[in-house]
Amino acid sequence: MTAADDLSAPLGLQPKKRRLKIKIPVPQIAAGALALFLTVFALWAIVADDPFGGEPVAFVPANLKIAAKGPDNPGAPQAPSPDTAQPPHDTSAAPPPSTPSQAVASAPPNTTTITIIDGKTGAKQDVLVPAPANAAAPANAGAPSNGAALDQKFVEMTAHGPIPKIAADGTRPADAFARPVQPIAGKPDAPRIALIVGGLGVSTNATSDAIAKLPGPVTLGFVPYGTDAASLVARARGGGHEVLLQVPMEPFQYPDNDPGPQTLLTSLTPQQNIDRLYWLMSRFQGYVGLANTMGARFTASETSFGPILRETAKRGLIFVDDGSNPRSVAGRIAGANSLPFARADVILDTVATPTEIDRALGRLEQTARERGTAVGIASALPVSIDHIAKWAKDARSRGLLLVPISAVAAKADGDLKRVNND
Repeated sequence: MTAADDLSAPLGLQPKKRRLKIKIPVPQIAAGALALFLTVFALWAIVADDPFGGEPVAFVPANLKIAAKGPDNPGAPQAPSPDTAQPPHDTSAAPPPSTPSQAVASAPPNTTTITIIDGKTGAKQDVLVPAPANAAAPANAGAPSNGAALDQKFVEMTAHGPIPKIAADGTRPADAFARPVQPIAGKPDAPRIALIVGGLGVSTNATSDAIAKLPGPVTLGFVPYGTDAASLVARARGGGHEVLLQVPMEPFQYPDNDPGPQTLLTSLTPQQNIDRLYWLMSRFQGYVGLANTMGARFTASETSFGPILRETAKRGLIFVDDGSNPRSVAGRIAGANSLPFARADVILDTVATPTEIDRALGRLEQTARERGTAVGIASALPVSIDHIAKWAKDARSRGLLLVPISAVAAKADGDLKRVNND
């Protein structure tokens, strides 16, 4: 600013001073920081001593004294030292030890084998560790189970997880997981009633309420979406209940009316629906059969429904139709494939009020007296659970035998025809 500028400026107004602007090269700084990071990472990869290359490593408590301890029989050969000890292998399922010196005597009970691999040399070493608490012997077929010890002979592994299968000896899961019937003394021909309460597994409170209040012969239906469904199913079975897996099937007005993920659809191929069925089946184990959730459109389509029911029979399960669709072809397909089948005669809580539920239970009781058997189904509503529990307490005194669903599932073609004609 010159003196002339000062003289020519208006009175009271000073000329603005120019501020020094510093430009910060942000892109260059970011590029430099990135280059520095890559340089440090490369140096670390070269210098750091990590023979596993960052792969996950698991640590378990190894009781090396178990492997070092010799057999109780002094005349038997002594086990090698822990450094070379290997438990026996099933020669039909695994290759023999690499050297004779690695063979050891029979592993002690309540232990399991962990194989340790040296990341530098690739050498393998087996050590014995205490067996997990849930690795107990399989539960007896038909007996209450804690869910962690279900007999593996009824399980087939798939890409989605374990699903039911018929055992090698021909025993079906429907028979293995069925509950016994306790007949009324002196009344071998007492009318039989099977009650199903469904929609369980999502709400822990509702499920716990049903398990606690309902007697063992009441069958419980679980949907496949609960985060804790497996343990809740185990609790139900431990309480003496038979369990059904409720399979979502396409209703009318789908997808506005949507029963849930992995719904079986008439628009899918049989292979696609079977794959979805495997996903649904793998959510938990220990059930005697399947039941539909919704499915008015799907259960009326023999092309779509037929492969599902044939797969159900192949897996040694029963199928229960919830009775909501009079056009369902379940009975006809089940009869043609020797699939044990039952259909609900009365939906107990179509109108979920105490008065209407009691009236529905009355109709169910009358049906059982006329035909000898009857099946009722309800949702896990508090009012439904309370009134079913109250009705069940006095059923035996009225000459009615409450039974699990497997006890009334028809197994003969004649029985299936009778069920469909009623």
